[in-house]
Amino acid sequence: MTARARSYWGWGWADRFPDAAALRALAERVRPFFANAALEPRAAPPGDEVRLPAPRIEVPAALAAFCTSDRDARLAHTYGKSYRDQVRGLRGDFAAAPDLVALPGNEDQIAAVLEWCGARKVAAIPFGGGTSVVGGVEAAVGARYAGALSLDLRGLDRVLEVDPVSRAARIQAGAAGPVLEAQLAAHGFTLRHFPQSFEFSTLGGWIATRAGGHYATLYTHIDDLVESTRMLTPRGVLETRRLPASGAGPNPDRLVLGSEGALGVITEAWMRVTPRPRFRAGASVTFADFAAAVAAAREVAQSGLHPSNCRLLDATEALINGVSADGSAILLLAFESADHALDAWMARALGIARAHGGDCPRGPVVEEESAAAPAEGLSGGWRQAFLEAPYLQSAMISLGMLVDTFETACTWQRFDELHAAILEAVTAALRNACGGGIVSTRFTHVYPDGPAPYYTFLAAARPGAELEQWAQVKKAAADAILAHGGTITHHHGVGRVHRPWYDRERPDAFAAALRAAKSALDPDGILNPGVLVDLR
Repeated sequence: MTARARSYWGWGWADRFPDAAALRALAERVRPFFANAALEPRAAPPGDEVRLPAPRIEVPAALAAFCTSDRDARLAHTYGKSYRDQVRGLRGDFAAAPDLVALPGNEDQIAAVLEWCGARKVAAIPFGGGTSVVGGVEAAVGARYAGALSLDLRGLDRVLEVDPVSRAARIQAGAAGPVLEAQLAAHGFTLRHFPQSFEFSTLGGWIATRAGGHYATLYTHIDDLVESTRMLTPRGVLETRRLPASGAGPNPDRLVLGSEGALGVITEAWMRVTPRPRFRAGASVTFADFAAAVAAAREVAQSGLHPSNCRLLDATEALINGVSADGSAILLLAFESADHALDAWMARALGIARAHGGDCPRGPVVEEESAAAPAEGLSGGWRQAFLEAPYLQSAMISLGMLVDTFETACTWQRFDELHAAILEAVTAALRNACGGGIVSTRFTHVYPDGPAPYYTFLAAARPGAELEQWAQVKKAAADAILAHGGTITHHHGVGRVHRPWYDRERPDAFAAALRAAKSALDPDGILNPGVLVDLR
């Protein structure tokens, strides 16, 4: 049987890309909002017609059993899935293709790759699911390297061990979301880390980029689910001890979390797992006023209720995603547990929302021993739109639209100022670069001390000028974020795209310490050059 193929330029499975009729229908949906958009579908060149630069290095005999210079492998490992990546892929521009692709099946083979790359001055770029939206897997390494090798971890994809007493599992880093969840399910457990990229992204990628996941409160990042880690570096193995907590100096796992392949190759981790939920409660609350909805979300976040979902959509976001078209902001609330019914928790959360002017006309949906979370009502529409969004972005790009997202986090005290500044800066940049556009907002995660707002912007792009227009809008957004107390990223990672702003955000003394760590673990500077920090 023929294996299902992923798109070489866009998101996800190639057979999920809309056909001509579906693209025309999408264009008609978009046209009323963007009168100046041509919305003419553009097809990517066939993959076998895309030109790649000749490999600068040959496959070494010592690695030949699991290393290749095959053009299709190099094509598939050139980019992640950012707007920039997809535009370049649609154009057939794969000048940044790695010279070699290695697919090791064990740690010995990974160590052999690192040893060979260090000896030959070849950059080694760890590659998980290839879903980076910040240039985190791109072989843009410069002339000081003899070449670049993409180190694909998909061969390490097993749940190796389950500790049911401590509720933890030892999982290899190359396991994609569906793969590890299926293996955990056999033991009655789940990791419950469901980023939007869940279908393709991997455990190692989640840890390396400090990914945000399913829980909107409490266990928001993969950090919260990590019990211990194991990482191979050019200087040997860095493995941390399994502990529920420790006060013994700086936490070594914190050196691994967010390391983005610049310090070592994450090979496995002990992860905190949980029994699969039996009880669920969900509700959708509408607000006529966005500020009132923000206040409600803040009080829920500070209540100690810890809902699994507390996501707020402004009116534009609700409209774009087909959740609501009446100008309301929507607060999506959900609770889940393997241990107890949730009626009291949901009743209290709805009481908070109603005190701020929220309305829940359909009432909450409460279920027990359901195979899936409640999908009725507005929350069901949002969930479907969330899963389809990356495919929709690829389709919109093919129609000539500028469509991308960015996210941040800030304190509640600073949110109003930051939000207003972002809307002003991005709206102005869209007007200057594209003649106008749309900006929408949602909260993906909320904390007692602040929200994580997530923004989507859309505009008509000029053929041939897409990357320049995107860069203008991205810079306006990023500058506004840093100027008004936000972080350059809450959960998308730093990569190469966010690096200029990350350099401004982090303390200088920490940058020096990070360079020292890089020098100690990767003295030849071969691991993912240009990401996080440079050797000096």
